[in-house]
Amino acid sequence: MNATPSSPGAAGLAAAGHLRVPIALDDRSYDIHIGRSLLTNASSWEGLPKARCAVIVSNETVAPLYLETVAARLRDHYAQVLSVVLPDGEQYKGWDAIERIASTLLEAAADRKTVLFALGGGVIGDMTGFAAAIYMRGVPFVQIPTTLLAQVDSSVGGKTAINHALGKNMLGAFYQPQRVIADLDTLRTLPDRELSAGLAEVIKYGPIADANFLAWLEANMDALRARDPSALAYAVQRSCEIKAWVVGQDERESGLRAILNFGHTFGHAIETGLGYGEWLHGEAVGCGMVMASDLSVRLGLMPPEFLARMTALIGRAGLPAKAPASIGVERFLNLMRVDKKAEDGEIRFVLIERLGQAVMRSAPDALVTDVIRQHSA
Repeated sequence: MNATPSSPGAAGLAAAGHLRVPIALDDRSYDIHIGRSLLTNASSWEGLPKARCAVIVSNETVAPLYLETVAARLRDHYAQVLSVVLPDGEQYKGWDAIERIASTLLEAAADRKTVLFALGGGVIGDMTGFAAAIYMRGVPFVQIPTTLLAQVDSSVGGKTAINHALGKNMLGAFYQPQRVIADLDTLRTLPDRELSAGLAEVIKYGPIADANFLAWLEANMDALRARDPSALAYAVQRSCEIKAWVVGQDERESGLRAILNFGHTFGHAIETGLGYGEWLHGEAVGCGMVMASDLSVRLGLMPPEFLARMTALIGRAGLPAKAPASIGVERFLNLMRVDKKAEDGEIRFVLIERLGQAVMRSAPDALVTDVIRQHSA
């Protein structure tokens, strides 16, 4: 990952006020807009796909805060602006929500030019993108992420999905948005727990792609948790730069893109094993990164100091470092065997072989079992 783009530095976005990070995907390239006051800035909405109808998909938490602001802007571009407001939470990321979105589209006689707008966090983004991918075999959609996790990860790169009782994000499609509008002002209303969950997805970019960014996060974690505007702006900027580069190299996760799942194999098992919604996605990923770091050490890829360093950073981010022992080792292993990266029932992990570089590896069950036991409580 030494070829990732260099960053202009922490002052870059603050000076520019509004940054665009391009995703290079041939005829499906698009921009990630990052900045403040983007929801009310007319330039954010220029050049959107032309259509008669726009449909905003949001949830019961975000809609009261931002839905009318977005709808007002969209009325300048679309003759009809509709909305679908869904329950808030990972436990609602399923077929019922997709049915509600589809019903709204069909009842409005929405054609294949209709544009969907995902206004919310990662759950809303994933479900809206999946609905857009399957309605009339594909309609345009735009991501408007309002959580840190969505701004730095889930809104970028075109992964869309819903959950199944037997596995997280097992039903979905690769389907790219037309644009991502990441308004940093929306982070002001984010609960502390959600902010910490988003920091997990920020942290992962350091060990997998940018050792200097990892050091920057260690130096600035207190500022990030205090919602320092410059620190948050740089964290979003650098995360998007790295993800855009990775997705541009490997859109459909045939190789390189899998490194973005550092900590996710363990993390998805925690989410599924506990029941969706008990832990936030970022909380599970944070714990999963500690476990994956330990496995990297046990396989001889990294020195013991790496585990101590990651455990300390995860703790400072306000994230758990221990998985609930109630899941049980056997269930934990079985859940990881149905992970999308598994091959012929063999669990494959994203591990760190040196700071800034990740690798896909399998590991003996006995070693993985030791990791689970060590990091469960």
